[in-house]
Amino acid sequence: MLPGPTNVPERVARAMYVPMINHRSADFVKLYEPCIEKTKQVFKTEGDAVCLSSSGTGAVEASVVNLIKKGDKVIIPVNGEFSNRLSQMIEWAGGKAIRVETKPGINATLDQVREAFDNNSDAKAFYCVWNETSTGTMIKYLDKIKDLTARNDAFYVVDGVSIVGGEELEMDKWGIDMAMTGAQKAFAAPPGISPICVNKRTKKYMMDNPPSTMYFNLPRYFKYYEESKHTPFTPALPLLYAYNEAMDIILEEGLDNRIRRHRTCSEALYAGLSAIGLTPFAEEDSRSTVVVALNYLQNLEDATFRNTLAEEFRVLVAGGFGNLKGKVFRVGCMGEVHKYHVMRTISAISSTLAMMGYDTNPESGLKAAGQRLAAL
Repeated sequence: MLPGPTNVPERVARAMYVPMINHRSADFVKLYEPCIEKTKQVFKTEGDAVCLSSSGTGAVEASVVNLIKKGDKVIIPVNGEFSNRLSQMIEWAGGKAIRVETKPGINATLDQVREAFDNNSDAKAFYCVWNETSTGTMIKYLDKIKDLTARNDAFYVVDGVSIVGGEELEMDKWGIDMAMTGAQKAFAAPPGISPICVNKRTKKYMMDNPPSTMYFNLPRYFKYYEESKHTPFTPALPLLYAYNEAMDIILEEGLDNRIRRHRTCSEALYAGLSAIGLTPFAEEDSRSTVVVALNYLQNLEDATFRNTLAEEFRVLVAGGFGNLKGKVFRVGCMGEVHKYHVMRTISAISSTLAMMGYDTNPESGLKAAGQRLAAL
């Protein structure tokens, strides 16, 4: 129950056990072309896609080094570890990050973002971390940002590393120029493949203004794909087989059904864990549907709690980052997570708390969760 890497279906794991192929062959084209087309279906874009052999952070960095130049102003909401890292990437690339800062657990409002645009009419881009994994918050107005970026044709970039495939995304309809994710999150694939999608106007900008980098040089990927359906560098071939299979599972379930399942399971986790006495860390209107962050009960020691939960009940959850270390723990609700995972997690957490001397009411927790899960 981590917020990544998530559980990998056996079908996806088995897909990796194939003979090695030549990445400059027709066999590779048969593998890679479907990966690209399925990725575009999930992102809902007619633009270009690249499946980078990297972590999600690599895809985020690629978005920055291919778009941001020295002196460029970039508006970015910051309220946690990953949005702070992204603002650092922007500044390391020579850009000027216009940070719309809020406390961890609280998202910047649309009005605050609008004010940043009002005060920075020359902003080149708006970047955002859609789902701040460190705090369990999620931006819920992605569909409204294009009204702001349209003022001066600013680029609109979404870091969706921990949420694409688990929540609604309409890349083209919402006017998003570039978006990326990591396969080890809501896609339920092994880590190491991170797709990034780019629309036509952003691609043209990159082709006309190539970056000073080699491995994350997106124009090179576009060129190789157009010419031969290849990648410029050796890709992680076994992981691409797994990724391709994971995309098949997503499309077989149906994006709408998958999103409904993620939302229902997160509602059940919030309800059930609240019923046993835990409180969510994020403000209600900012809460994520794929990462449930919870405050620790008074005097509850982080390592002891998570180790007991893992060793006695075989349930893994994540601790907090930075200033939140020891204050919160985080439950992933993405990928394969279904009724069984939700109910087992609530039961295991309740039992662990009881073993550590805290009064809990597991029956009320399971009942509250079960009422939400009845919708599945």
